[in-house]
Amino acid sequence: MTTDKKAYFFDLDGTLVETAPEIADAVNDCLRFFDWPEVTQQQVNDWIGHGTKELLIQALASVTQTPVEQVRSGPDLKQALPIFDRCYQARCGTRSHLYPEVREVLAALRARGCKLAVVTNKEGRYTDTVLRVHGLLQAFDVVVSGDTFPVKKPNPHGVVDCLARWGLKASQALFVGDSSIDAATARNAGMAVWLLPYGYNMGEPVQASAPDRVIDDFSALL
Repeated sequence: MTTDKKAYFFDLDGTLVETAPEIADAVNDCLRFFDWPEVTQQQVNDWIGHGTKELLIQALASVTQTPVEQVRSGPDLKQALPIFDRCYQARCGTRSHLYPEVREVLAALRARGCKLAVVTNKEGRYTDTVLRVHGLLQAFDVVVSGDTFPVKKPNPHGVVDCLARWGLKASQALFVGDSSIDAATARNAGMAVWLLPYGYNMGEPVQASAPDRVIDDFSALL
């Protein structure tokens, strides 16, 4: 049951908002700029989770057939990052949409007096745009992006910081996400985790992450 929870932490991509199509558009915009081959939507889906820089690294490694660690320290990434940033800023909010019941459930939880936070590995400039485009900025007490702190998920620092700020214990909170990264973040923070099966979990079923519960949609939170 979630009625005893006083705080809810939500992942963004694949949990609150379907963002993969516009992320793929931005990646391929960037790749075309350099006359590199394009990647598929499924490849992008499987790369989502560690932030857009890591996703771009995976894409460059794939199209240039270069080891990931070599891409990470090489010239291709350095020249591609500002182009990708421009492409993704232009694409943010153009082909994404809220998953069913998200807006209604967030409003209901807020009406109960619950604290709500987004904890994502997406960089803040993109997180802000996605939340603003979909009218969600005011729905949350705190937004923790991938560059808010020196560490990001599955490090629990962002979650622990919020709990301390709100004077709550981990047992009073629930993490809601779509991936093994979210499950690990919740476990590292000592809290329960529910996962949605329709997001992006690097190609693996969410059941493999051993969450406390798998829910079909947001309405289960009420």
